[in-house]
Amino acid sequence: MTTQANENFKFQRIIAIVGIILFLIKLYAWYQTNSVAILTDALESTINVIAGLIGLYSLYLSSLPKDHNHPYGHGKVEFISASIEGALITIAGVVIVYEAIGELQNPKTIEKLDLGLILICLTAVFNYVLGYFAIQKGKKNNSLALIASGKHLQTDTYSTIGIIIGLVILYFTKISWIDSVTALIFAGFIIYTGYKIVRESISGIMDETDELLLKEVVGFLSEERRENWIDLHNLRIIKYGSTLHFDCHMTVPWYFNIEEGHKEVDALEDAVKNHFGDRIELFVHLDACKEYSCNICSKTDCPVRKHPFQEKINWTMENVSLNKKHNSSL
Repeated sequence: MTTQANENFKFQRIIAIVGIILFLIKLYAWYQTNSVAILTDALESTINVIAGLIGLYSLYLSSLPKDHNHPYGHGKVEFISASIEGALITIAGVVIVYEAIGELQNPKTIEKLDLGLILICLTAVFNYVLGYFAIQKGKKNNSLALIASGKHLQTDTYSTIGIIIGLVILYFTKISWIDSVTALIFAGFIIYTGYKIVRESISGIMDETDELLLKEVVGFLSEERRENWIDLHNLRIIKYGSTLHFDCHMTVPWYFNIEEGHKEVDALEDAVKNHFGDRIELFVHLDACKEYSCNICSKTDCPVRKHPFQEKINWTMENVSLNKKHNSSL
């Protein structure tokens, strides 16, 4: 298990343990108050517990080394974990809607509301702080599973805040339907957040292009561009959890021998790894330049040039993704 994977796993284990503790606190608060709103919050926490355990298992799987059956590693499981978690968040929102409507129709007498509010406020603070650190850790270590867990914890906080607001208003006004209406409003937010997590997970499973990442890569390669890198095309980036699989075709002078060609590949690989770290796998296919490449080749010491240099082709997200060598537009 790599250092990053080990950090992710340990942090997810903390999330799972804290989730169980907070769930028990909410159950106790519901037992003391008989509040359906607090029960709704407790029911949502059961999803936190399940999601935390799923996330823990997925991080364990994603940290496993490549094997015969999984030549690209096990990182894709993080997308599956995040999609399940997003679905559970959405379900939690639907459950809150159902419970809130039920409470509107059949309001119940609430007891020891002050104690319930204190306990629920404490769980909200713990959830939000833990969620914040989970998201930061996930972004740092490029773990979608940790980011999804963090967002889940924070959306749980938002729903808890909605319930707290409703209960505080209820405490002072005795208007029983206010907490249900507040819960309904926050339920819509929770459902939308769950949808976004599912959407991002499915895009990862389907290898959908990450345009922001591709733009970053193209901009970086343009800055690092060397004279012998005549052309770059068929660039693809695929995510496997925290690992990025990067492959492309690079055109170099046709008269280069194998050693010279691989020096250019090594230079490209070193530049990419210095920028993105060890989380990237790089595969470069070398192409030999053609006669029409002379028009876009700025190499000043080419001994076999047949046509003068006409224009520099600036690399963009659109043209580096095409599976064909570039040519002059003049």
